[in-house]
Amino acid sequence: MFVLIAIRQVGKYNLKIWQIMLGGAIAVLITGQVSLPDALGAINTDVMLFLFGMFIVGEAMVESGYLSLLSHRFFSCARTPDQVIFFLLFGAGILSALLMNDTLAIIGTPLVLGLATKFRLSPKLMLLTLAIAVTTGSVMSPIGNPQNLLVAVNSGMQTPFVTFALYLLMPTLISLIAAFILLRFYFRSDFSARVLDHDTTLTVDTKLFFPVKCSLAILLVLAAANIIVSLYSGKLLLPLPLIALCAAVPVILLGTDRLILLKNIDWFTLVFFASMFVLMESVWQTGFFQSFVDQSMVTSIPMILGTSVIISQFISNVPFVALFQPMILQAGGTTAQMMALAAGSTIAGNLTILGAASTVIIIQNAEKQGETLTFFDFAKVGIPLTVVQVLVYWIWLMLLPM
Repeated sequence: MFVLIAIRQVGKYNLKIWQIMLGGAIAVLITGQVSLPDALGAINTDVMLFLFGMFIVGEAMVESGYLSLLSHRFFSCARTPDQVIFFLLFGAGILSALLMNDTLAIIGTPLVLGLATKFRLSPKLMLLTLAIAVTTGSVMSPIGNPQNLLVAVNSGMQTPFVTFALYLLMPTLISLIAAFILLRFYFRSDFSARVLDHDTTLTVDTKLFFPVKCSLAILLVLAAANIIVSLYSGKLLLPLPLIALCAAVPVILLGTDRLILLKNIDWFTLVFFASMFVLMESVWQTGFFQSFVDQSMVTSIPMILGTSVIISQFISNVPFVALFQPMILQAGGTTAQMMALAAGSTIAGNLTILGAASTVIIIQNAEKQGETLTFFDFAKVGIPLTVVQVLVYWIWLMLLPM
């Protein structure tokens, strides 16, 4: 699977990531490495429903031109490529902490490709910036990604937002600055000193603006309600899939071309996720990676960070956290160790394109528009960045009280 995803080429055929993952899922089913009931039970319906709802909202934002309008307003004050990348890194990073990284991956992909064309920047630079931003930014919030939510809920944190901010806000901001420096180094030619041309010509369908605005309002209000309630009770008001589906309702009910909208959403990415759940269940059942985890790896912050980054590449970060967190808690795990688990399993997404679901969403959506990121495009920036980020979180967490 890793070899095929790395080369993406078999003879004269160019393979998509979803095709490779689907092939892997079919292979483990045919060879009996996982039973059909276990495979079906492994498909996480919460994730599938969340993505389905957000894909509908994202597609409506693109088709209506409302996303282009928001993009123009947000980046209108950017005068140089440095400012565009800086705004994108911190804008998408902070929003991913509030709206979940997969949400920003869905909405952000067409936005950054539009910016790449508009400002004559490398599409690869823009896609990498978005992927790194939503992965890194999501570290600092208990609702930034599914594994953080798992850490917050299962460890019994009374004030998860305050705890995550105290332990992870500052190193996350430093990590975003490190990402900016590395991107500027690897894409030096794109950061040439020039003034950007802000073309104000926009193609919009104002008839779709009202349902899209309703969808965004529902998304933001319910997300804010979740944050407020969790601050006082430590629990979420509504599950994330329900928020995404509620946000999709105005677009479906009030939109004029709802069938075309449903046809155009990214079904292939949904196939990818269903296939990934099946394949990860097969890997999980072998117990191969679980056998590497022992007591000595759950009491040391650097070991937790390193193990999280590496093993999350193979069994995905959410199953890894489900495996690793009980062992840390059983060993008398501290808050700092829990935060190391959240940080390590999340920045694992910056190492390879399989480390984060949000990165796969970005690549899948980009390929619909004729652009992509290869395994090596991502790794040449992702590997050194992940090393730097591990050091940043390690040093910060060691400085704070356990």
